Amino acid sequence: MFISRTLIRGALLGFIAASSLALTGCGYNDFQKLDEAVKADWSEVVNQYQRRADLIPNIVATVKGEANFEQETLTKVIEARSRATSIQATPALVNDPEAFKKFQAAQGELTGALSRLMVVSEQYPNLKANQGFQDLRVQLEGTENRITVARNKYIKGVQEYNVLARSFPQNLTAMMFSYKLKENFTVENEKAISAPPTISFDKPAPTAPAASR
Repeated sequence: MFISRTLIRGALLGFIAASSLALTGCGYNDFQKLDEAVKADWSEVVNQYQRRADLIPNIVATVKGEANFEQETLTKVIEARSRATSIQATPALVNDPEAFKKFQAAQGELTGALSRLMVVSEQYPNLKANQGFQDLRVQLEGTENRITVARNKYIKGVQEYNVLARSFPQNLTAMMFSYKLKENFTVENEKAISAPPTISFDKPAPTAPAASR
C-alpha cells in the first residue's frame, strides 16, 4: 500500500509531539531542570569550601610565627584541612550516601578546628595586633558566610528535586530514567544552617582569683 511522504511526515511529527507532551506531563523536563540546578548549587558549595581551604595555609603560616602558640590547636587545623581536601567532591558524591556523609563530617571537623583556632588566638596580643592576621580573619568570616549561603541554596534545591522524585507519577519517571534521591546536609538544629560558626574575638572576661584560705 502506497503511503505518501506527507502522511508519514505528519504521523512522525504527531508522534514526536505526543512524546514531548508525555515527557512533560510525567516530569522528565522538570527532572532535567532541577538536576542541573542541583549540580550548579553543589559546584558553588564546593567552590566556597575550596576557598576556605586555600585560606588556611596563610592563616597557619601567620599563627606559626607567634611564639609558644598552642600547637595542639594548630595541628588539628592542619590535619582537618588535609582530611577535608582529600575527598574528591565530584557531582557523583551527592548520589553516594556514605561518601557524602564523610565529606560533610570532614568539613564540619575543619569548621570546628578553625573556630577553636580563632578563639585561642585571642590569648596572643601580637596576633590581635597583626594586621595581616586580622585581614585573614575577615576573609575567613566572609568565606564562612558564603559557605552558609551556598549550603542553604543547595539544601533547598535538593529538597525540591527529592519532592519531585517522590511524587506520583514523577516517581515512575525517576525510576525509568534512574533519577535517584540526592543526599542533603543534615543538622540537629535547622537554625544552625542559617548562621556561620561562632568566631568570637571579644576578650574573655578575667577569671576571678580563688579566695585564699
